[in-house]
Amino acid sequence: MPTTKRRHQVTETPEVAHALKIAERRWPGRSQSALLASLATLGAETLKAQEADRAQVRREALRKVRGRFDEAFPEDYLADLRRDWAQ
Repeated sequence: MPTTKRRHQVTETPEVAHALKIAERRWPGRSQSALLASLATLGAETLKAQEADRAQVRREALRKVRGRFDEAFPEDYLADLRRDWAQ
């Protein structure tokens, strides 16, 4: 079918064949191309959710240590450090 969208080729390795078999069980009757597109979309959604989860874990870790090292750095320590920097 003619399209102006980019096309991608995927070699059916054993891993891809296995993924297609699993996808066929979930989405029976779809073409191999449609299965690959669905797998790609689902994979992207999964990765995006994992990224959000990791970001939340990092934010929580930062909340736990926030303020713990205030006594290690005097209030004007940055200004003191910058005095030696070339302008």
